[in-house]
Amino acid sequence: MFSRHPDTMKTPCVSLLLGVCVLLLSAPTVSAVSLSVSPNLQQFFRGSSSVYLSCVDDGQTADGWTVKRTRGGLTEDCGAAGSEFSRINSSFCALGLSTGGSFLCVSSSGKQSDEVSISVSEGSVILEIPALPVMTGSDVTLYCTPKEGERRKSYFIRDNVPLGSGPEGKWILSTVQRSDEGLYSCYTDIHPPSPQSRLRVRDLLTPLYPPLSAPPPSESVLRLFCHLVVLCLYCISTGLLLSTCCSRKTPNKPAVSMEMSQHDGGGQGLAEDGDDVTDDDTDDVTTEHAF
Repeated sequence: MFSRHPDTMKTPCVSLLLGVCVLLLSAPTVSAVSLSVSPNLQQFFRGSSSVYLSCVDDGQTADGWTVKRTRGGLTEDCGAAGSEFSRINSSFCALGLSTGGSFLCVSSSGKQSDEVSISVSEGSVILEIPALPVMTGSDVTLYCTPKEGERRKSYFIRDNVPLGSGPEGKWILSTVQRSDEGLYSCYTDIHPPSPQSRLRVRDLLTPLYPPLSAPPPSESVLRLFCHLVVLCLYCISTGLLLSTCCSRKTPNKPAVSMEMSQHDGGGQGLAEDGDDVTDDDTDDVTTEHAF
C-alpha cells in the first residue's frame, strides 16, 4: 500500500489561501484622510491673514501625513526652508498669503488625499467660495468681496455663462446639485472679474472628501480594464486550485482474491457425506494478493 505525505495533500489548499491573501494585500487601499482648510475659502487677497491647513481623519488629526503644495510643476513640503508655507506640527501648517497653489495630504507610504486649490489675488475683488466640497441638497452662499469698501451689487458667472446679479454682493445656490459644479467668478460695476474657482459637489452617498484625486477618463478606463483582467485571472486560478483539491482522493484499498482448489476437484467446502472438510481433504491453498 502506498501513502501520501499529509503536506502534499495540503499544498493546493495552502496555495489557494496564499492567493487570496496576495489579492487582498494588492488591492488598492482607500484612505479616509482629507485636507482641511480654515477658513474654508479658495480666494484670498495677498497679504491678508494666514490660512491653516491640516490632514484629518474623521475629524481627528491624522498622524504620519504631511501637507504639500504644488505650483509651477514643483512640489513643496510644508515647513520648507525660506517659505511662507510653515509647519506648526507634523500634520498642521500655516500658509502666509503671498502665493497660492494646489494643496493635498500625502502619507509616508505615498497615499494622497484630494487636492484643494487656493488663489492669492492682487486684484480689487475676490469671490468667497468654499474650498472643500459641498453636499447635494445643501444651500451655498457666494460673496463677491471687494478689497476696499462695502459689498455692492455684483454679477456672478459660472463656466463663462452669466448667472445673474445679487444685491449686496451675494448669490445663493439653493438645494445644490451636481449640475451646480463649475468654475465661478464675479464682478461689479466698478471692479473687474475675480479669479475663477471651482465649486465641487458631492452626493450624500459618496464620501465628502474623495480619498484620491479623480484620474483622467483614459486612466479610469485603463484601470477598470486592469481590474477586470485581474478578476478573471483570479477566478480561473481559484477554479483550477479547487478542482485540484477535489480530484485528490484517498488511494483504493488493495484487492485481495482467494482461490482455493480441492484435492479431488469436486469438493465445495463440504464432503459428500456431509462432514466438514478437514485439512487432509485440501490439496493446497493458493493465496493471491493484488496490489
